[in-house]
Amino acid sequence: MIVRPDTGQLAEAARAAGKKGPPPVHLWNPPFCGDLDMRIARDGTWFYLGTPIGRHELVKLFSTIIRRDGDDYFLVTPVEKVGITVDDAPFVAVDFNPVEGGLEFVTNVGDRVVAGPEHPIRVTRDAETGEPSPYVLIRRNLEALIDRKSFYRLVELGGTEDVDGTDWFGIRSGGVFFAIIPAAELAG
Repeated sequence: MIVRPDTGQLAEAARAAGKKGPPPVHLWNPPFCGDLDMRIARDGTWFYLGTPIGRHELVKLFSTIIRRDGDDYFLVTPVEKVGITVDDAPFVAVDFNPVEGGLEFVTNVGDRVVAGPEHPIRVTRDAETGEPSPYVLIRRNLEALIDRKSFYRLVELGGTEDVDGTDWFGIRSGGVFFAIIPAAELAG
């Protein structure tokens, strides 16, 4: 069932809840109110009723109340929970910079995290094409797809390390080595 709640009410609830930092959406358990015709495309574009949301501040606001439960995504306020569609990941890591202790990633909605034990990097590969899809954990089971230009920059910084008896190519951040691809596949 697709519902059409007032997005203005959702935005107002998000503003009120997030006045002192990100709201604790993981603690809220409001009733499910149905699915909202809202979608986040793989490139990070948010759509409402099939139209891109043009106000970046509104997108940033909605991004503070997104939650993932299992494979499903929701916008959650203290009083309502609506389902939304996410094509791949809810965020896109659009850049990164070396900082003390690792690599700090920046998302399309302004989140900043340093990759490490709390914010791991993972890479999946398409079974047919072998094309990599790299992700970094941004907050409580919400990831950002690392954009292509940033991934190429990461590869330039990478090196090989032994992981359980196999040489892997990857990157190091926050004291952790993140394996990207077996080193043997690079030579082939």
